[in-house]
Amino acid sequence: MSDSATDNGGSTGAEAFAADTGDGTRAVRAGLPEPVKHEPTLPGPVFAAHFHLPGDPTGPYTYGRDENPTWAHLEQAIGELEAPGREDVQTLVFASGMAAISSVLFSQLQAGDTVVLPSDGYQVLPLVRAQLEAYGVQVRTAPTGGDAQLDVLDGAKLLWIETPSNPGLDVCDVRRLVEAAHARGALVAVDNTLATPLGQRPLELGADFSVASGTKQLTGHGDILLGYVAGRDAEAMAAVRRWRKIVGAIAGPMEAWLAHRSISTLQLRVDRQNATALKVAEVLRARPEVNGLRYPGLPDDPSHKIASQQMRRYGCVVSFTLPTRARADRFLDALRLVDDATSFGGVRSTAERRGRWGGDAVPEGFVRLSVGAEDPDDLVADLLRALEESAG
Repeated sequence: MSDSATDNGGSTGAEAFAADTGDGTRAVRAGLPEPVKHEPTLPGPVFAAHFHLPGDPTGPYTYGRDENPTWAHLEQAIGELEAPGREDVQTLVFASGMAAISSVLFSQLQAGDTVVLPSDGYQVLPLVRAQLEAYGVQVRTAPTGGDAQLDVLDGAKLLWIETPSNPGLDVCDVRRLVEAAHARGALVAVDNTLATPLGQRPLELGADFSVASGTKQLTGHGDILLGYVAGRDAEAMAAVRRWRKIVGAIAGPMEAWLAHRSISTLQLRVDRQNATALKVAEVLRARPEVNGLRYPGLPDDPSHKIASQQMRRYGCVVSFTLPTRARADRFLDALRLVDDATSFGGVRSTAERRGRWGGDAVPEGFVRLSVGAEDPDDLVADLLRALEESAG
């Protein structure tokens, strides 16, 4: 990572680990400052709207909307996870995942530009599309699966990829799309929320931006709203930083500190949740009432081949469809170890019937299940019991 606070949203001063350092070691140590005798390993949150600033406004910390030492440690940590060993990558944290997404789209596009979005992505993207079009930006959409966005790339300034897609769990070939977009002069941003940096590294696959909601598995406890953008183009990232300053969509120091604290267990959580998700998917695949089961880690999943070529872990989310809306609602009501909630990636399993929001093109009985850190056998038993009870 860069030694410049301006270049990377603040530097901790600690040496970045070698690119081949293990994920667990990196997660535990990422972004920590050089040790100081009698000081905590991870300094506490810095609450400051302003800083002492005599004379000319130089130095890393001037005003609380622009810089904060607690952000700096977190941004360093995320950068080390997203792009190990890369000195040219900058990272910026935001108040939420949508703040991070908006910062890229609205800082890189202007009236007359064209952007390509996934038609099956996060359910807030249609609202983003409407706002972009109101500003005079042309928006094209295509599904994630089958690399369909390739067909609408001509003339685009920015390609937005979401892989795996949420909630359908389709996967596209990031390398192929990046190559095609760059050949046409377009930038590429990848929403990496579902994969996490331990599951997929979009910048290594050639993308210009890796964007994610840290609300989900990155922090993993369902108690923080956070987002980030990691990018390797200094000019493009300067525009993202400027957008954050203009909008003021900044992470609170307490949220940033809690996020950094939580990252230390990321590898443990991700490996446990991924392994359990695969076990859950295998069990659900054998159930006659379950249709449309999707999990990229299953060898027979439609996305497994390309996912296995670009993902290091397949995520904690499993999606499937039950025969009716009523059956899905009964199933969710019968669960004891799974919370009916709309987020994913936390240590406590969650599930919901996505059709209740009206923003996803999914069947009424479509269920998105986020596998937590519970004992795998207990979770499987709860799911099977709920399926049986919901059949009546």
